[in-house]
Amino acid sequence: MTATSSWKPRLVALDVDGTVLDPDTQTISAPVRAAVSRVAAQAQVVIATGRSMLGALPVLDELGMDSGEALCSNGAVRVDVATGEAVSVETFDPQPVHERLNLLLPGALFAAEQLGKGSLVTEPFPAGELHGPQWPSGVPELVAKPVPRLIANWAGHSPAEVWGKLEGVELPGCIYTIDHYEPWVTVVPDGVTKAASLEKLRVELGVASEDTLAVGDGDNDIQMLSWARHGVAMGQAPATVRLSADEVTGAVAEDGLVGALERWFPLD
Repeated sequence: MTATSSWKPRLVALDVDGTVLDPDTQTISAPVRAAVSRVAAQAQVVIATGRSMLGALPVLDELGMDSGEALCSNGAVRVDVATGEAVSVETFDPQPVHERLNLLLPGALFAAEQLGKGSLVTEPFPAGELHGPQWPSGVPELVAKPVPRLIANWAGHSPAEVWGKLEGVELPGCIYTIDHYEPWVTVVPDGVTKAASLEKLRVELGVASEDTLAVGDGDNDIQMLSWARHGVAMGQAPATVRLSADEVTGAVAEDGLVGALERWFPLD
């Protein structure tokens, strides 16, 4: 739904990688930090990311956020920003999921999130690709306990190849999204999305559905952009993401988020 010129959102949901943070430089620009800070002084800002809690906490710190809640692992983990602790966690059984993905993506690396600690991995992921410690383990240990998030990295392949292998595939007890930067599959419990978790939070906060804004760039943002009264896709987002939004702003490398936010939260 297109927002009117006099409208100002009360809940602003922001993706991290490709929206707040430039994946190429792994940095958050000063203009983006300033824009998010300005919005946070006037509305409830919710960081909604596919990152684990360990990966999200440094971003919250860099943005200067010290209150409210953040949604990590595509909404499977809700974090109290003030304490840095998880207040809600949803999990699924990774065993049948690993079995299916291992057949579809032969040779893929797998990582099972260990909440607030790191990841169990079938083989070490390249430096910087996972947040926190990695503990190489056998498959039986990796899939022994329920997890909030499972990553499959089909190293040496393209995201398009992953799409080709998984098109139309359903995984038991969970849902998944595919990264458009890397050949990654992110798996979370069935029914868990950024949009579903944001809707729960919106109701708890008493914010009207027509007072919501969301900005994102990935496959895992599509439902969030449709959920918001006004959804904004980043300029570098794939066509499927841009089509799910009400408007498209500049690319992350151009600080597109700043322009998207300044309309409703202008400089004094």
